[in-house]
Amino acid sequence: MPDIGARVHELRALETLSAGKTAIHRLHPMSKLISTVVFIIITVSFGRYDFIRLAPYIFYPFVLMALAELPYRLLLPRVLVALPFCLFAGISNIYYDRSVISFFTIMIKMYLCVMAALILVASTPFVELTAQLRRLRVPVVFIMVFEMTFRYIGVLLEEAYTMMTAYRLRSAAGKSLAIGHMGSFAGQLLLRGFDRAERVYAAMQCRGYSLRHVPAARRRYHWKDAMAMAAVCLPAIILRFAAL
Repeated sequence: MPDIGARVHELRALETLSAGKTAIHRLHPMSKLISTVVFIIITVSFGRYDFIRLAPYIFYPFVLMALAELPYRLLLPRVLVALPFCLFAGISNIYYDRSVISFFTIMIKMYLCVMAALILVASTPFVELTAQLRRLRVPVVFIMVFEMTFRYIGVLLEEAYTMMTAYRLRSAAGKSLAIGHMGSFAGQLLLRGFDRAERVYAAMQCRGYSLRHVPAARRRYHWKDAMAMAAVCLPAIILRFAAL
């Protein structure tokens, strides 16, 4: 069983990174959100044989991580989570299309899109990010799923870590979870997760949480934010349509 404690630490570290003081962190959340969405749409719009044309976009994550002082060793494992799905899609594509270029194009698209999303989350506080989604009139149900998933994954991991620690302390050899105990362990984890989630949601409501409430903007939109958004969007668009 993977080290749940390390996963909890990684999740908290990602939230800690969003409280940085770099130039990227100080940008308006709306500017970073729109830039990320435009970058992902442009990246996905490339054809299956446009591997070479995607090469300049590789600089995007490296430049932003350097400016935001984000550790690559923390973000890369999260990119690898999506790797099995893309490998399956890429291998399936090779079956129908014998060109290997299309396989590498799918892989580079996956890397760029996931890295762009991770950089956005790691450089923007979660509350500010969801506030901008509400201002863009994104359907409430999508925002709710996004918020609950992000919050309750940490809750579920913490409960699993607590239960696993207790299990190992009671085990004579201190071994990992036995196959015969997995059923009861999963059931107890589900019940504890539900109970903890209800208490977390009640605490959120006591602090004024509402699905449709849009908090007041913490910062004003300045010309620097517009310039930063243009610095990302314009080159991405120009590179996309320059050779057409």
